[in-house]
Amino acid sequence: MKTVLITGAGGGIGKKTSLYFAKNNWTVIATLLFANEGDDFKDIPNIFCYEMDVTSSESIALATEKILQNHPKIDVVINNAGMGYRSFVELSEDKKIDTIVNVNWLGVVKICRAFIPTFRKQKYGQFINITSVAGLVNLPLGNFYHSTKQAVESFSECMAYELVDFNISVSTVQFGNAPTSFQKNVVKSDATEIQSYNKLMDKISTLLEKKSGKNEKLPQQIVEKLFSIAENPCKSFRRYTIGFDANVMRILRRRLGYRLFNFVIRKFTL
Repeated sequence: MKTVLITGAGGGIGKKTSLYFAKNNWTVIATLLFANEGDDFKDIPNIFCYEMDVTSSESIALATEKILQNHPKIDVVINNAGMGYRSFVELSEDKKIDTIVNVNWLGVVKICRAFIPTFRKQKYGQFINITSVAGLVNLPLGNFYHSTKQAVESFSECMAYELVDFNISVSTVQFGNAPTSFQKNVVKSDATEIQSYNKLMDKISTLLEKKSGKNEKLPQQIVEKLFSIAENPCKSFRRYTIGFDANVMRILRRRLGYRLFNFVIRKFTL
């Protein structure tokens, strides 16, 4: 029986992925920010829950020690934990910037750092780092979310070179807005006296929420693709794009070039 560790497994795509892997006879190590997030896993014998805060090196070290004591062999780590912060640069707050950087980027870095030694000793392993369509293109009000996701893309590709001699594969997965709790939990800057900002925030938030609602099939597509990648690791670094929206964005950005793509985005969002 293979073993997968999934961060941010308490809800959204992380929860769905945990349940899907467990259903398909994998041992699932579900890491959660709070223990009660794992209540829905209690009756599933092959899901094991551990508290872990991906922003804390101490928490990661403590959880890693407990996990490896109980599960000395791990086949795949899926870095899924993430959050959103939608703000204008002028109105951004240090604490909120620090939080999204610590969760979305440094969290991935620290989890990989924690489990590379295990993979290296095993002489095999796989990191699947979930980014987003935000890791491929830049959209309005994505200043902080997009930059962290693109950082994970660059980090993952660089890390893959280091690990190829140890039979450790690295891949990233991008997708668009899925109908999960993610959009509802996005942190947004407050309304301001600058009406242009208020208008744009309302427009982008409404657009993304509507788009999420239309992508009903996307969550299942995501978990099935993650399972396929885990079952069939690629030796070289790979980027996987899932869903119509993300693939359209990827193709348009590549074929149109920056100037035309920028024109299209401005036309449909501003």
